[in-house]
Amino acid sequence: MKIRKNDLVAVIAGNDADLTKSRRVLSTMPSKDKIVVEGVNRVYKHVRPNRRNMQGGRLSKEMPIQASNVLLFCPSCRRGVRTGIKLDQDGTKFLSCKKCSGNLRVIARSKAVRIQG
Repeated sequence: MKIRKNDLVAVIAGNDADLTKSRRVLSTMPSKDKIVVEGVNRVYKHVRPNRRNMQGGRLSKEMPIQASNVLLFCPSCRRGVRTGIKLDQDGTKFLSCKKCSGNLRVIARSKAVRIQG
């Protein structure tokens, strides 16, 4: 899965779909292929009063959505875009935008070979 925690994404399917609005990823579940996005798929949990929290009521929280329903957000294009992997001259891997070829995030840094002598 290319999406990680704290990435900016655009939701492309569901009630909260908007390609031009960026939202932050709160957590990922790679084994289930799901992510939790800030402000998307909110539900109410009804809580009964108990000794720890004397006040009951309705708590609003985000629930997971399918990872295929979001695209990574490109700040230069200002919308959700498809992504690919590119290599820099020094061997660093980047996640890049398919439209503007801008670098979105570093995936892996190159390991410099040290000469022992």
